[in-house]
Amino acid sequence: MWLQVATFIARKTVSIREAKNRLTELAREVEEGETIVVTRNGRPVLDLVPHQLRKGLRLETMDECKRKYGIQAFVSYIAEDFDEPLPEDFLLRPLPLEA
Repeated sequence: MWLQVATFIARKTVSIREAKNRLTELAREVEEGETIVVTRNGRPVLDLVPHQLRKGLRLETMDECKRKYGIQAFVSYIAEDFDEPLPEDFLLRPLPLEA
């Protein structure tokens, strides 16, 4: 027998008017990890959430990296048909045997 458990996360909800009047107080709560839902006419409009550092590829650092390691380009060649659709049977074809 499986036990099904529903997880309910209670989030603080405030109207836009209330958020405007209490922004400093709400910001402190968000800094402590709280998520606050801001509503207009009872409908959610936005969430106030703790800031997270941007993750992923930082394109602005590419030039610095190329200079540091003496790299001319990260990609030296892109075939003319690079973005052309693949044949329908591409994934069904066996790989060529190496000699």
